[in-house]
Amino acid sequence: MFINVQELEKSLKATCEEFIMAVTKQIVDPMLSFVTKVTAVKVALSSSTQNKKVDSVMAKPLKEQAFAAPEKVAELVQKVNSAIQQELPLVIAKMKLYLQNPSTRTILFKPIKTNIVEAHIQVQSLLKTEYSPDEKSTINMVNIQELEAQLDNLL
Repeated sequence: MFINVQELEKSLKATCEEFIMAVTKQIVDPMLSFVTKVTAVKVALSSSTQNKKVDSVMAKPLKEQAFAAPEKVAELVQKVNSAIQQELPLVIAKMKLYLQNPSTRTILFKPIKTNIVEAHIQVQSLLKTEYSPDEKSTINMVNIQELEAQLDNLL
């Protein structure tokens, strides 16, 4: 039986990308959903402002939206932190079990790390523009350097 190398590479690449996205979603889905909702609210606001009929619920500042209340954001940040501390090490353990070569694990883990860091950066930039210093301190997000160090220590 002849194996087409291009087909094999294509399949392997697709599988790796699926794995990276699945792990990213497993870890930072609450943050990704939050950023998506914020974007949707802002788009709705800007289009309704252009039409001059701003819905009173939509016109409220972001932190007064039910899904974006500081305690809700603190909750989602905590969910992501626990996923990083509890679920991600299990994923890494499985990778070590099935992928003997450390450089292969590093190649697979790098985009996962990048995606996790990027989700944190997006949420932090929203916090910077939409929330007061007190609210930000109650939300208690880990700083990016600490996050990167924490992720690097997992591998």
